[in-house]
Amino acid sequence: MKILIVEDDTRAAHYLNKGLSESGHQCDLAADGETGLHMAITGQYDVLIVDRMMPKLDGLALIAAFRAAGKTTPVMVLSALGEVDDRISGLRVGGDDYLVKPYAFGELLARLNALTRRAQPAASGLENDTLTVADLVLDRNKHRVTRAEQRILLQPREFRLLEYLMRHADQVVTRTMLLEQVWDYHFDPQTNVIEVHISRLRRKIDRDFSLPLLHTIRGAGYRLGIVPED
Repeated sequence: MKILIVEDDTRAAHYLNKGLSESGHQCDLAADGETGLHMAITGQYDVLIVDRMMPKLDGLALIAAFRAAGKTTPVMVLSALGEVDDRISGLRVGGDDYLVKPYAFGELLARLNALTRRAQPAASGLENDTLTVADLVLDRNKHRVTRAEQRILLQPREFRLLEYLMRHADQVVTRTMLLEQVWDYHFDPQTNVIEVHISRLRRKIDRDFSLPLLHTIRGAGYRLGIVPED
């Protein structure tokens, strides 16, 4: 998951970021409400974790503004304010879950997973029939792929592979994930079938363009997206 943490307490934010990163998630941090709202609206996240008491813009106002902007990303409120009325107000403004500090990290992780699972049916609807990563566009209805408005012809398995990678853009996708989700294998056939298809796909979507999008992460898997410069 790609997670935005909006938390002004540096130690609390560091602890949360460390735990989530060690669990395989990618996190961005914002130390005040205004910055958090801007990042939440302009970025692409699977879930937001928002503290209530923050400088510049409090957490509830952030969530209300985020929902007013038409955003449906799941939001977990994380706060020391734990009275019933506090929890109700957090949910009423648009929060999807409310966890009181101090908390058990295992419970937080389980709740985040539950939030993203509940959001998945909406992600398979019409709004995601077109997937976009940089200038690469995949249209599921037309079974059409373009990059910089140039048509790219893919075989059915290549199309399915690209669709899966685009649905998990900016995340590391492992060999096991690809075998199960693209090939429907629940075992490793001990062949180079994935490497062959990745190589073919890379030639088609990257060869004629200056900015590579499909990257091999040594010892981990593959990642589709723009790699930021050092």
